[in-house]
Amino acid sequence: MTSKTLTLADCRAMDASDPLAKLRDQFDLPADVIYLDGNSLGAMPRSSARRAQDVITQEWGVGLIRSWNTAGWFDMPRKLGNKLARLVGGNDNEVVVTDTTSTNLFKVMAAALRLQKDKAPQRRVIVSERNNFPTDLYITQGLMDLLSSLGSADYELRLVDGVEGLEAALTEDVAVVLLTHVNYQTGYMYDMADITAKVHKVGAVTVWDLCHSAGAVPIDLNGANADYAVGCTYKYLNGGPGSPAFLWVHPRHQESFWQPLSGWWGHARPFAMESQYDPHQGVKRYLCGTQAITSLALVENGLDTFADTNMEELREKSLKLTSLFIDLVHQECAGFPLTLNTPLDTKYRGSQVGFEHPHGFAVVQALIERGVIPDYREPSIMRFGFTPLYIGFEDVWNAVAVLKEILQSNSWDQPKFHQRGTVT
Repeated sequence: MTSKTLTLADCRAMDASDPLAKLRDQFDLPADVIYLDGNSLGAMPRSSARRAQDVITQEWGVGLIRSWNTAGWFDMPRKLGNKLARLVGGNDNEVVVTDTTSTNLFKVMAAALRLQKDKAPQRRVIVSERNNFPTDLYITQGLMDLLSSLGSADYELRLVDGVEGLEAALTEDVAVVLLTHVNYQTGYMYDMADITAKVHKVGAVTVWDLCHSAGAVPIDLNGANADYAVGCTYKYLNGGPGSPAFLWVHPRHQESFWQPLSGWWGHARPFAMESQYDPHQGVKRYLCGTQAITSLALVENGLDTFADTNMEELREKSLKLTSLFIDLVHQECAGFPLTLNTPLDTKYRGSQVGFEHPHGFAVVQALIERGVIPDYREPSIMRFGFTPLYIGFEDVWNAVAVLKEILQSNSWDQPKFHQRGTVT
């Protein structure tokens, strides 16, 4: 935190010297909106609308079924995976873009447990965080129930709190450790290499969820010697609402990867129409069924917004943005019941900041009505996501100014701001 009083002029000076400021022009953002929810849904690249129109009117409308070959539809999951790989420390033919994060998590958790069962059948514990993103826990619980109902094995899901709890839980009976690289509630970022080494030391394997870090922070899956990873493309990667997710497997596990959802797209010869499943000897074995081509095509536009920068430059700006936001909230909103739940130590901070407020939901709704868009997560967490591709420093100043006005006036305490929709 800084002891200097920050001003609007300081923020404008930071924008003027920002080498990444020009990247904002690649996005179609409303002029009257400060968008601080890229950690939940990224903004739309300007090129996406044209690409969607081309896929629908030309590739589908004119090319019809021929476009599986002529427009490269069939190879799109691997092609996009190779583009995405450079953002997460992967190599060519290690990543595919396909399915949903939940589906991909089921695949890699099943494969990881199968691997461990073959090597060390006595390992029956899966370790994860108590406040991990819920779908990660739900998928794990569902897989455990399935295995138990089939008489395969009974597994224990061991939930821990924080790094200290994690390290204490790493006993000899652990099979898999499932962690989200950047926690969705707090923005806490694990040291992937350090944690992976500790997990491997006790003979377990790692599954990393990269949903809140891919495209926001530097990731080096191979450098960290990780085992498996999944992530989404609709947050910091700007692929569009519900855009397909991705899956990475370390090369040492690739050819032994057991595909529990052995659909025809993962077959070595899908158009041979054979009755027996034979997995593709490579990255395509991670695929399952026919791909959602229109959504898949838009992922490329999101990935292409990274072409004029690199993750190190984005990380530097991200930390400046989040630090500025924290400093300004403490400077401008002192005296209000706001509790920071995000690490001050930048080594452990992702690209989001969370503040708890007793009426956080209502405050967020009041912010949204004023054109500042964060989101809300239980319990009482106001989440502010900072995508350095399109957020500037004056945006941060203006967002905090609106927050201060709302808190000072108690304008959040209106019935309309307490009414909850399905999505918060």
